[in-house]
Amino acid sequence: MKQEISDLTEKADKFLLTAQRALSSGDYDSCVSRCYYAMFFVAEAVLLTKNITSSSHKGVISLFGEHFVKTNIFARSMGAALNDAYDKRLVGDYGIGVEITEQQGSILLEMARDFVTQVKDYLQEQK
Repeated sequence: MKQEISDLTEKADKFLLTAQRALSSGDYDSCVSRCYYAMFFVAEAVLLTKNITSSSHKGVISLFGEHFVKTNIFARSMGAALNDAYDKRLVGDYGIGVEITEQQGSILLEMARDFVTQVKDYLQEQK
């Protein structure tokens, strides 16, 4: 399980770098998608510390809220950020005629970096 947690956090870091490149190149849809997945991967990683998994995105989001936000391990803003990222990812990946703006991409990238850092700090403390 330690290896899986490590693999997920490494993937999150990689996706944050990809999000930055996408933002810089003007591909805001891909930026928000990679931001969401970076957050999703560390959410999956932290759930593993409690031997919890889910087969769906909504399940991971809900379980993160239930086990880490409602228990005050993480601030409510963390749960809101994950939900917001999910919604923006849906627009970025599937939206036709709706565009993610540079500002939305930039804001979400900062939120994703903060989210990933806070979860990774928590994971480090749990070792």
